[in-house]
Amino acid sequence: MYTSGKYSSRGPALIPRMKTKHRIYYITLFSVVLLGLIATGMFQFWPHSIESTADWTLDKRSVHDAPLIRLPVSSPIPERGDLSCRMHTCFDVYRCGYNPKNKIKVYIYPLQRFVDELGVPISSTGLSREYNDLLSAISDSDFYTDDVTRACLFIPSIDVLNQNSLRIRETAQALAMLPRWDKGMNHLLFNMLPGGPPDYNTALDVPRDRALLAGGGFSTWTYRQGYDVSIPVYSPLSADVELPERQPGPRRYFILSSQTAIHREYRAELERLKEENGEALLLLDKCSNLSQGAASARKRCYKGQVYDYPQILQESSFCVVLRGARLGQAALSDVLQAGCVPVILADSYILPFSEVLDWKRASVVIPEEKLSEMYTILKSIPHRQVEEMQRQARWFWEAYFSSMKAIGLTTLQIINDRIYPYAARTYEQWNNPPVVKWSSVNSPLFLPLIPPRAPGFTAVVLTYDRVESLFRVITEISKVPSLAKLLVVWNNQNKSPPEESLWPKIGVPLKVVRTKENKLSNRFFPYDEIETEAVLAIDDDIIMLTSDELQFGYEVWREFPDRLVGYPGRLHLWDHEMGKWKYESEWTNEVSMVLTGAAFYHKYFNYLYTYKMPGDIKNWVDAHMNCEDIAMNFLVANITGKAPIKVTPRKKFKCPECTAIDGLSLDQTHMVERSECINKFASVFGTMPLKVVEHRADPVLYKDDFPEKLKSFPNIGSL
Repeated sequence: MYTSGKYSSRGPALIPRMKTKHRIYYITLFSVVLLGLIATGMFQFWPHSIESTADWTLDKRSVHDAPLIRLPVSSPIPERGDLSCRMHTCFDVYRCGYNPKNKIKVYIYPLQRFVDELGVPISSTGLSREYNDLLSAISDSDFYTDDVTRACLFIPSIDVLNQNSLRIRETAQALAMLPRWDKGMNHLLFNMLPGGPPDYNTALDVPRDRALLAGGGFSTWTYRQGYDVSIPVYSPLSADVELPERQPGPRRYFILSSQTAIHREYRAELERLKEENGEALLLLDKCSNLSQGAASARKRCYKGQVYDYPQILQESSFCVVLRGARLGQAALSDVLQAGCVPVILADSYILPFSEVLDWKRASVVIPEEKLSEMYTILKSIPHRQVEEMQRQARWFWEAYFSSMKAIGLTTLQIINDRIYPYAARTYEQWNNPPVVKWSSVNSPLFLPLIPPRAPGFTAVVLTYDRVESLFRVITEISKVPSLAKLLVVWNNQNKSPPEESLWPKIGVPLKVVRTKENKLSNRFFPYDEIETEAVLAIDDDIIMLTSDELQFGYEVWREFPDRLVGYPGRLHLWDHEMGKWKYESEWTNEVSMVLTGAAFYHKYFNYLYTYKMPGDIKNWVDAHMNCEDIAMNFLVANITGKAPIKVTPRKKFKCPECTAIDGLSLDQTHMVERSECINKFASVFGTMPLKVVEHRADPVLYKDDFPEKLKSFPNIGSL
């Protein structure tokens, strides 16, 4: 060939010519080596493809299809468990890293069948329905990841919910064989029935190194505060029996005991209480005249009379939950489902999810030694409080006890809150029924680590029928640089707002909200349209504030987001002659309130005013059409323990064109009612939270002899 001829003229002197059969041999050898290196590199550097593709999907949950893993007798056994473990010592938070959703990522190990050297399984039940439901719920949640390299938390597919079904040593060996075990670091085990006869330990007996334990029977001796999670013992009746929610209130029985196989001393004490209080207490036990089986488990008896269980629980105000062989009892879940207030007598028991749930709102905990005083203790609880506890008990069950999904996801959320504390759920989110969208607001009482959905402030203007004045207010506010949105609360149900074409044309969104009732409290409702943290509450007749004054007020609020920052200052005084508080609107050196006719505040206080205002204050304000601003001052001062901040020297805020018919504050009885409000609110709060101060905020160069062009806020009104 042409090319080979060219090389042949030089080749013999430089490189010996290779025979064809040798060349083919070396090329083949080189190809094999190259392919081997490529395959090795892919296996070495590909992100753990064997583990990451074995995700927890429906077609991989069959125990029969799971690979068989044989445990040698010499397999290592984890340590018993470190009682000193805490999140900062036994948990690697750096695995979790930062992510914009503030969600931990949870990896579930692929299902495997572990057997000993003789082929005997480590568990007599394999994968229980409850554990399968738990893993399914987690795999369908936002916590789940099938990429093991992204995981923050690892959950074995080894079912340890019921210790009675486990071989302790072999289960521990199986845990130690997990690829990512690393002495249990960042691993979570779920166990509801710990211990075994005769002592019934209150924590899982399986050696587990540093693994977190979500346990259903913790005592104060075995619970690692802030590390383990105390979970409920799931009741199978939750899925099998539907108990419709019953309205709170008095019921047929005052106290009911429905547990079977309780200690004879407790039984004797309950029988004595029954003798003393008669029909007020119903004492049930296992039915001796029924054949054993599923049907008998759903029945309870008293002197031959048969009752359906758990339906009978709905007939009592209080239901007794006593310790059995184990501290954790499924009866607690049944009682909560029935909306019956649980009376818990189990010394040292760590109540389920007590890290976040306020059990005082839903239960009564009595020391076991005071069982004889139970009736007297319960009788001292006011009826209204009992109704609230019944309502709270039912909601606790719906939110946290009703399914394995609820239990599993609540556990993960608690761990998530520990790892991302700045984005953790609040007390209200954990304990209040979800009628309030708390997720859209951050408390100003702590440093805000998460920015608001929108910068600037939202002006909320409450109006009724003063359209001309309203339009002037809108026009003036629209000149403020930091205004993000303007919300008009139309409080007149008998008249429609003006047509859209008549409203002032401004450079920010303007939204009109029509209310269903004419209430002053409507100005403090947490409207979804408020996307900023800062809110400017302003009346429809405050037309004298300049854009400089409003912008400066917002700048002051940004430095003090937990305060009321406003313009009209007022004072409360103690009247020694009358022996009560007095409202003062005269000019003085002191202020204790700023009126919300023109004031900045954090939108968090809208939620508190609407949903958490003490007593009947909110209804009282709406009924009297007065004092909503004083009520807000009381609320903020009580929460923060701080005084408001008055800005700028302006004191006159009267509308020059308004008549006595137009304004509530111009009524002769208005001032008298304001004093009554202060005394009423102080009585409800049980204290006087308002603080008196003698300072206000002014711009730095306000009084200085400088050219106006050097001042940031030159247009500040004097009076």
